Amino acid sequence: MIAIIDYDAGNLTSVARALAHLGFAHEITASPEAIRRADRVIFPGVGSAGSAMAGLKRRGLDKVLHDFYHSGKPLLGICLGTQIILGHSEEHQTPCLDILPGKVVRFDPKSRDDDGSPIKIPHMGWNRVRVERDHPVLAGITAEDEFYFVHSYYPEPRSIEHRIGTTVYGTAFASIIGCGNLIATQFHPEKSGRAGLRLLNNFCGWTPC
Repeated sequence: MIAIIDYDAGNLTSVARALAHLGFAHEITASPEAIRRADRVIFPGVGSAGSAMAGLKRRGLDKVLHDFYHSGKPLLGICLGTQIILGHSEEHQTPCLDILPGKVVRFDPKSRDDDGSPIKIPHMGWNRVRVERDHPVLAGITAEDEFYFVHSYYPEPRSIEHRIGTTVYGTAFASIIGCGNLIATQFHPEKSGRAGLRLLNNFCGWTPC
């Protein structure tokens, strides 16, 4: 069973719909017991870091996520879920989960796009991902594949070893991060067409070493 964590941070039904399309059993849950029992966990999210962390702590899910990560079972972060697995977010100066060391930073509004125009914040739309290191969850993903992004902040892991894929939007930023049994995407695979479904399908069949 795949647990999709519910902590009032939205975007759960689209993840569930994608898993149903792929044929994987899943449940949307805020139950610590159900999450601990799950074979794998998806940690999605949209909104602000502060309200997300408050929702997790209110339900005791901050500790559950740490416990699940240390269990060695597969864990997938998506968008805001990817950001708050790091230590600190510049968004309202929010202390986060600190599962991986690093911080979350806001796009610089002075940054320029490829055509020289100022970037728009939030970053919203389709962009490619450059895979920096091979990973089973990225099997079959090509340099031409595009993924859907909606965000004003991005993850900046402390270790380059945790930087799995990058995307350029004004600056090159980590769009896929991970370590061991954890992989996390700044983009929304559940909204990214065939390439996103391939990534989700890979995750659902992944057995971390």
